[in-house]
Amino acid sequence: MFEKNLPYVEEIDEPLLTEEFKLVEEEYKKSPNPTSQVKFNYAWANIKSSKKADQQKGIDLLYEIYKENPARSRECQYYLAIGEYRLGNYKEAKQYIDTLLQFEPKNQQFINLKNKIDSKVQDEGILGMAIVGGIAAVAGTLLMKFLRN
Repeated sequence: MFEKNLPYVEEIDEPLLTEEFKLVEEEYKKSPNPTSQVKFNYAWANIKSSKKADQQKGIDLLYEIYKENPARSRECQYYLAIGEYRLGNYKEAKQYIDTLLQFEPKNQQFINLKNKIDSKVQDEGILGMAIVGGIAAVAGTLLMKFLRN
């Protein structure tokens, strides 16, 4: 069963429109002591940004919410997993989602996010092996050239 308050995996790579981001940011900045929900909305807007600095800001805000409001730990962990994923910190993202799956092993949204993280790790692993293989081939060619001379 899908949770209505958690984003679907398909949505996590879609950035907010600039206007939407500005509205959420204004709401956050106008209050000297924003509520947990206002802070959470701003964290999510930052995580959805295409800028790494904004994404990190979103993660930092989620950590604050997590510490201040333990009742939102499940929600924060899910969004932290997304934030770490978007930053390319797949190990951290996987740790968050694996923790959630320990308590809710049949939660389809958690499973979908875990699959997305695993797929990205596999894709990057294959790319990394191709790069290493290419470097090894070039090094081997150069070594053979030097040995012939």
